[in-house]
Amino acid sequence: MTYETLTQQAIPSSSRDEQTLAQAELYSHLESQAEAVAPTQDPLTSRDRRIIGEIIEIEPKSVRTIWIEGGITVWVQFVEGGRLPFDRNWFATRVAEVKATLPETLLERNERLSDELEKACTVFGLYHGEIDWLSFSTKLYQDGHFVGFVGCNQQGWYASAIRSVET
Repeated sequence: MTYETLTQQAIPSSSRDEQTLAQAELYSHLESQAEAVAPTQDPLTSRDRRIIGEIIEIEPKSVRTIWIEGGITVWVQFVEGGRLPFDRNWFATRVAEVKATLPETLLERNERLSDELEKACTVFGLYHGEIDWLSFSTKLYQDGHFVGFVGCNQQGWYASAIRSVET
Protein backbone atom coordinates (compact mmCIF):
# COMPACT_ATOMS: atom_id res chain seq x y z
CA MET A 1 0.00 0.00 0.00
CA THR A 2 1.40 3.40 -0.95
CA TYR A 3 0.82 6.58 1.00
CA GLU A 4 1.25 10.13 -0.19
CA THR A 5 2.49 12.78 2.11
CA LEU A 6 1.43 16.33 1.35
CA THR A 7 3.70 19.08 2.53
CA GLN A 8 3.10 22.80 2.63
CA GLN A 9 5.43 24.56 0.25
CA ALA A 10 6.43 28.14 0.70
CA ILE A 11 5.33 30.50 -2.04
CA PRO A 12 8.32 32.36 -3.42
CA SER A 13 8.31 36.05 -2.47
CA SER A 14 8.45 37.07 -6.15
CA SER A 15 5.15 35.24 -6.70
CA ARG A 16 3.57 37.07 -3.74
CA ASP A 17 4.73 40.43 -5.13
CA GLU A 18 3.20 39.58 -8.50
CA GLN A 19 -0.06 38.60 -6.82
CA THR A 20 -0.17 41.86 -4.84
CA LEU A 21 0.54 43.83 -8.01
CA ALA A 22 -2.17 41.95 -9.93
CA GLN A 23 -4.68 42.53 -7.10
CA ALA A 24 -3.90 46.27 -7.06
CA GLU A 25 -4.31 46.40 -10.84
CA LEU A 26 -7.66 44.61 -10.57
CA TYR A 27 -8.93 47.06 -7.92
CA SER A 28 -7.79 49.99 -10.05
CA HIS A 29 -9.58 48.54 -13.06
CA LEU A 30 -12.79 47.95 -11.08
CA GLU A 31 -12.71 51.50 -9.74
CA SER A 32 -12.26 52.98 -13.22
CA GLN A 33 -15.09 50.76 -14.54
CA ALA A 34 -17.39 51.91 -11.76
CA GLU A 35 -16.68 55.54 -12.65
CA ALA A 36 -17.07 54.85 -16.37
CA VAL A 37 -20.44 53.15 -15.87
CA ALA A 38 -22.00 55.97 -13.87
CA PRO A 39 -20.29 59.31 -14.46
CA THR A 40 -23.73 60.96 -14.57
CA GLN A 41 -24.84 63.94 -12.54
CA ASP A 42 -24.47 63.78 -8.81
CA PRO A 43 -27.61 62.29 -7.26
CA LEU A 44 -26.80 63.73 -3.81
CA THR A 45 -27.69 67.27 -2.84
CA SER A 46 -25.63 69.29 -0.39
CA ARG A 47 -28.37 68.63 2.18
CA ASP A 48 -28.11 64.87 1.56
CA ARG A 49 -24.38 65.08 2.22
CA ARG A 50 -24.94 67.10 5.40
CA ILE A 51 -27.43 64.51 6.66
CA ILE A 52 -25.08 61.60 5.90
CA GLY A 53 -22.15 63.50 7.43
CA GLU A 54 -24.16 64.11 10.60
CA ILE A 55 -25.15 60.44 10.84
CA ILE A 56 -21.68 58.96 10.44
CA GLU A 57 -19.81 61.95 11.90
CA ILE A 58 -17.70 62.95 8.90
CA GLU A 59 -17.29 66.05 6.73
CA PRO A 60 -20.18 66.20 4.22
CA LYS A 61 -17.82 66.94 1.32
CA SER A 62 -16.06 63.60 1.84
CA VAL A 63 -19.21 61.64 0.80
CA ARG A 64 -19.10 60.60 -2.86
CA THR A 65 -22.34 58.63 -3.13
CA ILE A 66 -24.56 56.04 -1.46
CA TRP A 67 -26.43 53.01 -2.73
CA ILE A 68 -28.55 50.16 -1.38
CA GLU A 69 -27.39 46.61 -2.01
CA GLY A 70 -29.82 43.73 -1.86
CA GLY A 71 -32.46 45.91 -0.22
CA ILE A 72 -30.65 45.39 3.07
CA THR A 73 -27.38 47.29 3.18
CA VAL A 74 -26.77 51.01 2.61
CA TRP A 75 -23.23 51.63 1.37
CA VAL A 76 -21.60 55.05 1.76
CA GLN A 77 -18.74 55.63 -0.71
CA PHE A 78 -16.10 58.23 0.18
CA VAL A 79 -14.32 60.67 -2.14
CA GLU A 80 -10.88 59.54 -0.98
CA GLY A 81 -11.79 55.87 -1.46
CA GLY A 82 -13.26 53.34 0.89
CA ARG A 83 -16.85 52.66 1.85
CA LEU A 84 -18.89 51.77 4.91
CA PRO A 85 -21.95 49.48 5.17
CA PHE A 86 -25.02 50.26 7.30
CA ASP A 87 -28.26 48.42 7.99
CA ARG A 88 -30.95 49.99 5.76
CA ASN A 89 -33.59 50.26 8.49
CA TRP A 90 -31.18 51.81 11.00
CA PHE A 91 -29.91 54.25 8.36
CA ALA A 92 -33.45 55.26 7.30
CA THR A 93 -34.41 55.90 10.94
CA ARG A 94 -31.33 58.07 11.48
CA VAL A 95 -31.99 60.02 8.24
CA ALA A 96 -35.52 60.83 9.44
CA GLU A 97 -34.22 61.95 12.86
CA VAL A 98 -31.46 64.15 11.44
CA LYS A 99 -33.67 65.58 8.69
CA ALA A 100 -36.20 66.73 11.28
CA THR A 101 -33.59 68.71 13.24
CA LEU A 102 -31.16 69.93 10.55
CA PRO A 103 -31.89 73.53 9.51
CA GLU A 104 -32.02 74.30 5.80
CA THR A 105 -29.19 76.49 4.42
CA LEU A 106 -29.96 79.29 1.94
CA LEU A 107 -28.44 77.23 -0.89
CA GLU A 108 -30.55 74.21 0.05
CA ARG A 109 -33.66 76.42 0.22
CA ASN A 110 -32.94 77.80 -3.25
CA GLU A 111 -32.39 74.27 -4.61
CA ARG A 112 -35.68 73.11 -3.08
CA LEU A 113 -37.61 76.12 -4.40
CA SER A 114 -36.06 75.67 -7.85
CA ASP A 115 -37.20 72.03 -7.87
CA GLU A 116 -40.69 73.08 -6.79
CA LEU A 117 -40.79 75.75 -9.52
CA GLU A 118 -39.73 73.20 -12.12
CA LYS A 119 -42.55 70.85 -11.05
CA ALA A 120 -45.07 73.71 -11.14
CA CYS A 121 -43.91 74.70 -14.63
CA THR A 122 -44.42 71.13 -15.82
CA VAL A 123 -48.02 71.21 -14.60
CA PHE A 124 -48.70 74.34 -16.72
CA GLY A 125 -46.74 73.17 -19.75
CA LEU A 126 -43.90 75.66 -19.27
CA TYR A 127 -40.17 75.11 -19.40
CA HIS A 128 -38.24 76.01 -16.26
CA GLY A 129 -35.65 77.97 -18.28
CA GLU A 130 -38.35 80.21 -19.82
CA ILE A 131 -39.25 81.88 -16.52
CA ASP A 132 -37.90 85.45 -16.47
CA TRP A 133 -39.57 86.58 -13.27
CA LEU A 134 -42.11 85.45 -10.73
CA SER A 135 -44.71 87.30 -8.76
CA PHE A 136 -46.51 86.38 -5.60
CA SER A 137 -49.02 87.92 -3.26
CA THR A 138 -50.77 86.99 -0.10
CA LYS A 139 -53.85 88.19 1.70
CA LEU A 140 -53.40 89.85 5.07
CA TYR A 141 -55.76 89.32 7.98
CA GLN A 142 -55.96 91.04 11.34
CA ASP A 143 -58.11 89.49 14.06
CA GLY A 144 -59.74 87.27 11.43
CA HIS A 145 -60.67 90.23 9.18
CA PHE A 146 -59.24 90.63 5.68
CA VAL A 147 -57.25 93.91 5.57
CA GLY A 148 -55.24 93.86 2.33
CA PHE A 149 -52.59 92.36 0.11
CA VAL A 150 -48.82 92.35 0.09
CA GLY A 151 -46.75 91.00 -2.78
CA CYS A 152 -43.90 91.30 -5.21
CA ASN A 153 -43.95 91.43 -8.99
CA GLN A 154 -41.71 92.56 -11.85
CA GLN A 155 -41.96 96.21 -10.73
CA GLY A 156 -41.10 95.45 -7.07
CA TRP A 157 -42.85 95.11 -3.73
CA TYR A 158 -46.40 96.39 -3.26
CA ALA A 159 -49.04 96.52 -0.56
CA SER A 160 -52.65 97.57 -0.65
CA ALA A 161 -54.89 98.13 2.33
CA ILE A 162 -58.59 97.33 1.92
CA ARG A 163 -59.77 98.93 5.11
CA SER A 164 -58.41 99.60 8.52
CA VAL A 165 -59.58 97.56 11.44
CA GLU A 166 -60.20 99.27 14.73
CA THR A 167 -59.16 97.41 17.80
